[in-house]
Amino acid sequence: MTDDLVVIIPMLLAAVSLFFYLGWYINNRFGKKSISAAEEKGKEIISTADEKAKTIITNAEERVVHLLKDAEKEANNLKREKLLEVKDEWYKKKVEFDNDFNSKRQNLQNMEKQLGKREDEIDRKIETVRVRDNEFRRLEQSISDKQKTIRDKEEELVLLEKEQNQRLEKIASLTADEAKTMLMENMVQDAQMEATKLIKDIYEKAKSEAKKEAQKVVVQAIQRTAADYAVETTVSVLNIQSDEIKGRIIGKEGRNIRAFEAATGVDVIVDDTPEAVILSSFDPFRREVARVSLERLIADGRIQPARIEEVVEKVRIELEEEIYKIGENTVLQLGLHGMHNELVKLIGRMKYRSSYGQNILEHSVEVAYLTGIMASELGLDAMLAKRSGLLHDIGKVMDKEIEGPHALIGYELTKKYKENAIVCNAVGAHHDDIEMEHPIAALVQAADSISGARPGARREPIEGYAKRLETLETIAKSFEGVAKTYAIQAGREVRVVVEHERIDDIYADKLAFDIAHKIESDMEYPGQIKVTVIREVRKFAIAK
Repeated sequence: MTDDLVVIIPMLLAAVSLFFYLGWYINNRFGKKSISAAEEKGKEIISTADEKAKTIITNAEERVVHLLKDAEKEANNLKREKLLEVKDEWYKKKVEFDNDFNSKRQNLQNMEKQLGKREDEIDRKIETVRVRDNEFRRLEQSISDKQKTIRDKEEELVLLEKEQNQRLEKIASLTADEAKTMLMENMVQDAQMEATKLIKDIYEKAKSEAKKEAQKVVVQAIQRTAADYAVETTVSVLNIQSDEIKGRIIGKEGRNIRAFEAATGVDVIVDDTPEAVILSSFDPFRREVARVSLERLIADGRIQPARIEEVVEKVRIELEEEIYKIGENTVLQLGLHGMHNELVKLIGRMKYRSSYGQNILEHSVEVAYLTGIMASELGLDAMLAKRSGLLHDIGKVMDKEIEGPHALIGYELTKKYKENAIVCNAVGAHHDDIEMEHPIAALVQAADSISGARPGARREPIEGYAKRLETLETIAKSFEGVAKTYAIQAGREVRVVVEHERIDDIYADKLAFDIAHKIESDMEYPGQIKVTVIREVRKFAIAK
C-alpha cells in the first residue's frame, strides 16, 4: 500500500501542474472563459484525487494495524515454543546430572566399603607383624646366645690348633708355611694330572659320540655333490685362420693393437705362435671382453681404432647383461627366490673371479649344495643354508676400492640388501671375523673348507706354501718338551717328537690338544691339519 502512495502522489502533483499550465496557456490564448473553465475542471480533478488519496491512506493504515497484530501473535507463539524447548533441555540436563550423581555416589559407597575391608586387613596384618616381631626378637636373642657359644668354641679350637701345629712342627721338623707349600705343590700336580685325564676322557667321549655322526653328514654331503675343476690362468688364446690377420690386428705402426689394449685393458701378445693370438690379463672379465671383441673384429674385417672402441663397448654391455642372466640362472638352479637384483648381478660376476685358481661361482654353488645337504641331515632350514653358502664369498667380487676382509664386506652387502639375519651372520662368520650365532654359520664354514680342500680345487703360490709349512713347524716347536717337528703331506699333518724324560703319556695327549688349538687360532689354512705327538722311549743294553 505504501508503494502505491509513493507512485500516485507524484502523478497527482504532475497532473495539477499540467492543468495549471493548461489554464495559463488557455488564458493567454483563449481568454478568461477558458481560464475559469479550466480552473473549475482542475478543482474537480484535485478534489477527486484528494479523496482517492485519503481512501488509499486509510486502507494502508488499516493494513499496517493488521500486520502489527499478526507479528505480535507470531512473536508470542515463538516465545512460547522457545520456552518449552528450554524447559525440555533443562529437564534432560537435570536427569543426566541426577544419574551421574547417583552413579558417582554409588561408586564412592563401594570404595568406602573396600577401604573399610582393607583397613580391617591392615589391622590384622599389623597384629600378625607384632606377633612375628616378638617371635623374631626371641629368635634373635637365641641366635646371639648360640653365636656367643660358637665364638667361645672357636677360640678353644684355635688354641687346640696352635698346640697341635706346634706338636706337628716338632715331630716333622717343618714350619707351617713349609708344610703348606709342600702340600700345595703336591695338590697342584695331582690337580694337573686329574685335569689332563679328565680332558682326555671328555675329548675321547665327545670324539667317539660326535665323530661318527659328523663324518656321516659330511661324507653324505661330499658324495652327493660332485664338481669339475679347471684351473684358470691369466691368459686366453684366440685361434685365427691365418697369420696374415696378425698384421691387421697390429695395424699401421701398431695403432690398432694400442687402441685395442687401451679400450680393453688387456695385453695382446702377437708372437711366432702359428695361427694364435694370446690375450693376457689378471681380470677374467676383461679377458673375455677382449676375446669376444677380437673375434667379432676379425669376422667383420674392419679393424680400426674407431671400430675397435665401438665393438668393445658393445661387447662389454652384452656381457654385463649376460652376467645378470648367469646370476639369475644360478639362483633358479638352487631354488632360491626373493633375492635383490644387485646381489643377483654380483653372483653372475662370480663367474669371472677366481680364488687360488678356483672359480668363485662354481665354488659358491658347491658350498651352497654342501651346506643345504648338511642342514637337511641336521633338521635345519635347507633354503637358508643354501642361500648362505651361495653368498658366503660375495665380498670377493666387489671393487678393490672397498677395503676390509671379504667376509665382512659380504656381511655388510647382505645386510644392505635385506637378507635374513642368519644368512648375514653366516657370510660374516665363515672366516671367524665375527661370532657365529646359528649352526648354519658353522655348516657354511665346514662346506667352504670341504670345497677348497678337494684335490686339485685350488693352487697356492710356492712362497705361501713354504711359509705355511714353516709357520706350522714353528708353532709346534714353541711348546716345552718338544724336540723336533715335521710338517708332512703338503702341510696337512704335523708330527711332533717330544723328549720322553720331560713328557709322559698323559701329558702327550694334552700337548697334542694344545698344539692343535694354537694352530686353529694363529693360522689360516684350507681343510684340516692333523697333529701327531710321538713319544719314543729307547732302552739300550750291551752284551759282553
